[in-house]
Amino acid sequence: MRRTLIHNAIIVNDGVQKQGSVLIEDGVIAQVLTDEKPLTLPYTDFIDATGCYLLPGVIDEHVHFRDPGLTHKADIRTESMAAAAGGVTSIMDMPNTVPQTTTLEAWEQKMELMAQKSVVNYACFFGATNTNYNLLRKLDRHRTPGVKLFMGSSTGGMLVDRTESLKRVFGGTDQVIMAHCEDQHIINENTQKYRGEHLDLPIWMHRIIRSSEACYQSTKLAVKLATEAGARLHIAHLSTARELALLSSEPMYKKKITAEACIAHLMFSEEDYKKLGSLIKCNPSVKRKADKVALRMALSSGKIDTIATDHAPHTWEEKYGEALHATSGMPMVQFSLLCMLELVDEGVMSIEALVEKMCHAPARLFGIDRRGYIEKGAWADLVLVRKGGAWEVMPEMILSKCGWSPLTGHSFRWRVEKTFCNGHLVYDGKSVDETKKGEALWFNF
Repeated sequence: MRRTLIHNAIIVNDGVQKQGSVLIEDGVIAQVLTDEKPLTLPYTDFIDATGCYLLPGVIDEHVHFRDPGLTHKADIRTESMAAAAGGVTSIMDMPNTVPQTTTLEAWEQKMELMAQKSVVNYACFFGATNTNYNLLRKLDRHRTPGVKLFMGSSTGGMLVDRTESLKRVFGGTDQVIMAHCEDQHIINENTQKYRGEHLDLPIWMHRIIRSSEACYQSTKLAVKLATEAGARLHIAHLSTARELALLSSEPMYKKKITAEACIAHLMFSEEDYKKLGSLIKCNPSVKRKADKVALRMALSSGKIDTIATDHAPHTWEEKYGEALHATSGMPMVQFSLLCMLELVDEGVMSIEALVEKMCHAPARLFGIDRRGYIEKGAWADLVLVRKGGAWEVMPEMILSKCGWSPLTGHSFRWRVEKTFCNGHLVYDGKSVDETKKGEALWFNF
């Protein structure tokens, strides 16, 4: 039996960091050796992690891997490789593919694709529509993380906008409902107003069209409906300071209404449209600098519970254009952990808080079995990171099929040294090993 010893790392787990070692056996953490705890089992492989931080593998609860049907821009293989290179060991895919994951059959087919192609662990959300709420109680609760609800129209055309349908969705399941909250009526009004004034709308006007008011009103409605139904609501990609007033700062275990922040809204603001243009166009839109600052502060206040990417690749041609024509979405999964480590360096959050928001909290929120922590008996989903000299993101480093990133040219000081998925060294700092595939996530209720 092969046993791998990751020796002398700074282990960050459950709110503390300690110098220590971790022994992996048969895909599982066999021993966590801190406080001079002796090694009681022999090892066959030795990794000197001196100077590195050992974190639980990141759980990205919000990705769009575009498979099936949209594989000209991304697919499960390429995007899971990008995830592995970024220290992400588990992903949860969204339902706006072709076909949409809005029937039990389509969901099973996507899970089969994931099993064949993904080098990291995986799960797939089930998509709500105006008419499929009768299926929600038929979902396999141990294999499905929850229900994705588009309360604003985004890529894929899965808008649920009938009041009765929304009430049936919120009242139809006790699983997590992850909601995309933007008021489509406000967006349509803004579009008509500004389209009449301008032939082509500059890209920065995307945040005027998909406005803060559109986000606030939709989130306010979602909170109201969830409260009335006693539902578990998780608000996806919160993007405004105003929405934070709708949320509680209580510990996550006390809340039925939780919120996610995404990398784009924590890293970018309206000022970045000048340099990056349509590359940072996403839904909800990147907002004001004051919103970015408020979201960053909410990471420590408790109002933001998880951090994800909303990884959403498009081809270069699809991203080209002005506010009404460039496609919304950006690939972020390969560099999300590095972005948040940069915020650690800036004093926005501690590395312990980073692990809480990107690893522990997603595991607890969705009830993921034996993942998200560094503890004996847990699956060995681990990432080694090291801080050193500055390096620049170059196009040839990007593993997403689309081949671009809004972070091209950005300098980082942190690196992902190694990523382990189920104990397998899936990324060695240079390349991804595709010889083993990830496992389907299992959810405990």
